[in-house]
Amino acid sequence: MTRPPARSDDVPDAPEDGDGDALLQALRRAGGDPSLSPSTRELLAQAAGALALAHRDIAAAQLRYRTLFDAVPDPVSIIAEDGTVLDLNRAGMQAYRRPREEIVGRNIRVLNPDLPRDHMVPVWETLNRGDTYVIEVTNMRGDGSRFPVEVHSANIHFDERKSLVAVARDISGRREAEMRYRELMETIDKGIVVEDRHHEIVHCNGAALRIFGIGENQRAKDELHLSRWRIVDGDGRELPPERLPARIAMATGQVVESVLLGLYHRSNRHLRWLTVTSVPQFAPGDSVPTQVTSIFSDVTELKRDSALFDRAQSLAHIGGWEWDIGRDRMYLTDESLRILGAARPLETLESVLLCLRDPDRQRLRAAIEQAATGGKAFDMELQGSRADGYVFWIRVIGEAEPGDPGSLRVTGTMQDISLDKQAEETLRIQARTDPLTGLMNRDAVLTELGLRLADPGRAQVAVLYIDLDRFKMVNDVLGHNAGDELLVQASDRIRGAVGTDGMIARFGGDEFLVICEGGCAAELADAVLGAFADAFRFGKDEFAITASIGVARAPHDGQRPQQLIQNADIAMYDSKRRARNGWQLFSPDLARRQQDRMQIETQLRRAVDNEEFRLVYQPQVDLRHGGVVAVEALIRWQNHQLGELRPDLFISHAETTGDIVRIGSWVLREACRQIAEWRAQGLGIVRVAVNVSYRQFVGDDLADRVRALLHEFSLPGAALELEFTERVLIEDAPATLRTFAELRELGVMLAIDDFGEGYSALNYLRRLPIHGLKLSQLFTEGVPDNRSDVAVCQAVSAIARSLGLGLVAEGVESEAQRQFLLQLGVPVGQGFLFAPGLSPEEFARRLADTAPGPEHRPYLPA
Repeated sequence: MTRPPARSDDVPDAPEDGDGDALLQALRRAGGDPSLSPSTRELLAQAAGALALAHRDIAAAQLRYRTLFDAVPDPVSIIAEDGTVLDLNRAGMQAYRRPREEIVGRNIRVLNPDLPRDHMVPVWETLNRGDTYVIEVTNMRGDGSRFPVEVHSANIHFDERKSLVAVARDISGRREAEMRYRELMETIDKGIVVEDRHHEIVHCNGAALRIFGIGENQRAKDELHLSRWRIVDGDGRELPPERLPARIAMATGQVVESVLLGLYHRSNRHLRWLTVTSVPQFAPGDSVPTQVTSIFSDVTELKRDSALFDRAQSLAHIGGWEWDIGRDRMYLTDESLRILGAARPLETLESVLLCLRDPDRQRLRAAIEQAATGGKAFDMELQGSRADGYVFWIRVIGEAEPGDPGSLRVTGTMQDISLDKQAEETLRIQARTDPLTGLMNRDAVLTELGLRLADPGRAQVAVLYIDLDRFKMVNDVLGHNAGDELLVQASDRIRGAVGTDGMIARFGGDEFLVICEGGCAAELADAVLGAFADAFRFGKDEFAITASIGVARAPHDGQRPQQLIQNADIAMYDSKRRARNGWQLFSPDLARRQQDRMQIETQLRRAVDNEEFRLVYQPQVDLRHGGVVAVEALIRWQNHQLGELRPDLFISHAETTGDIVRIGSWVLREACRQIAEWRAQGLGIVRVAVNVSYRQFVGDDLADRVRALLHEFSLPGAALELEFTERVLIEDAPATLRTFAELRELGVMLAIDDFGEGYSALNYLRRLPIHGLKLSQLFTEGVPDNRSDVAVCQAVSAIARSLGLGLVAEGVESEAQRQFLLQLGVPVGQGFLFAPGLSPEEFARRLADTAPGPEHRPYLPA
């Protein structure tokens, strides 16, 4: 677009100035030069004519642009990309009451000083997407006064510059109309509710708030939500949401007039009748309503005595009653008679009271008499029974009507709340019952135990805390459905063992509580253990599941429910640690040991940050030649408060709390760092075996972590051996196999630690890409004298040979054990016979003194 001249009245018919004018004059002069040939002069004359014609076309286009630009009745401005005003029409100068030169060439902030500095960013983001940008702002006139405008902006190229055209429409009149509309809505005595096309409340006037009983601190959007109301039509039939007048008006675009609706509030049980007219409203140019305005009138009083009202009361199970005191005459609606199950009219107060149970008869009689004499209203829930034995609950509301004492009346409503009471009872039972086993749940047993402990007349109370041994194995191997089935079967066995001598509850997970008299606690504990003697069957699978039980007795072991249960829990864990399948009484000594464990766990969380861990290294030795084959990294913990702690005292705690993942990461890194340090000392690359917790293994980043450490310390994968427990054997998941495969691709050696202690899942063992097994110290310590241990060692050795796996024996402490293992074909061992855990320096000296033969290399080449 060509830039227009500064003023429309300055446009000439044919511009004769500037560069164009000079060129035109030159052409004309050249065309009159007699020295030129006639043909040349003719060409120059034609060029001059064409240039003059072009000038006239440009001037005409500029005139049309300015004429159209100034003809727009709204202020229009051309704005550059940086916000500079490039042009302004005549309506803009009139609206802003400023001459054109005070605006053009200046930033748009001259019209709105309140605009932020980055106000053009969202404008251009919208325009660059091809959309039109619309915003309401308040612009400023030349005299400083403000007026609201609605600005529509669109892309335009102006003088070869990326620009936008902005049309500003004065909406002062619309704002005033909206204000008058709001004032009118608030002054009218009809309830008005405005909903948008998504059925959300846009506005609710004061009369509507009063009709619906919405208080100052309540939101109309929440209080008018359909879930709070039961809505019926004039015949008492419940209406679905799509049949409501506002929904019909929105769907059809037609006015829905004078519909009678009954609105029953589910919480306060109040019924009101309204006539509703719903009017759809359309935005300019739209054929679909944008919102619906509904106008309400409360007609509850008009319908109170009508048959229509009575039918609606029946739908809500609400009946009416009136007692004429002077005549002792009772009037009941049909719905009230149905609620009471009366086959004939009940005409006296006494006949109504006979439908109720004592002491509710006396309560209702007293309430009605107080209402008659003192004007006191009442609201009560009563229980009764019909002639057929059906037990019902009713809610009765009543108050006295003012008037002549000789004809005083008490009136009210009667509502059948039997279903609500049944639902409450169901919820109460559900709130106290474990849904899987049908036993009491945690909250219920805590309440019952509290009542027993608070009763001084009861005998000594005892708590049995029962935990299933090896429950997690069933969950892991067979899945959660089998775990749930095990819990159901276990609860049935506990029921059979306890009988009527105690209360049973599922306390959580695989834990159960039995509350009984202190004198029979031992007997019940033995009975429960006996109930678990037989194996549990799940299809073709059979599992021996036992129980560990802790017993605590009041008042010696606690006088509050939580304290007594906690002490029984402490005793249970002691039983589980010692042997399982047994029971243990609580004692103060157990509590002290529990406190020690808590202290260990507390200190353990900070041990890595406090640099309290160190590694020692136990050599793995060629049992025949005595050369060092590899070394196992063993963790040690020196705490400033607890002193030196053995791994068996803190590793299990770390597994339970999850701290083992962080500790294991530290061990991996420290082991790799030490290998690199030994290499720097000229000792070559020693292969170090590191135990990996199952919690580390199931994480998503074990292979990535190992890869990063090998790269950081420039180590080959064969410098590292990772030892896993047998638990990984049962994890036949793609992720498990993928992790093993990734580690093996790195060259890392993989072994199953303490093989034979756990699941021994041989079916899974053959699927995993591992290199070797480690024979548990539990079995090597008994050879060659213990026949059972000899048999296990022989079996494990045979498994390793058949699968082509390496085998390392742990806990070798005597020459007799070494000779036995050699005869068995076990090539490598570790234990005190060769060396305890050595410091890095001690192990380095040990390696330096080693002089291996050519048939065996004690460590990897550098």
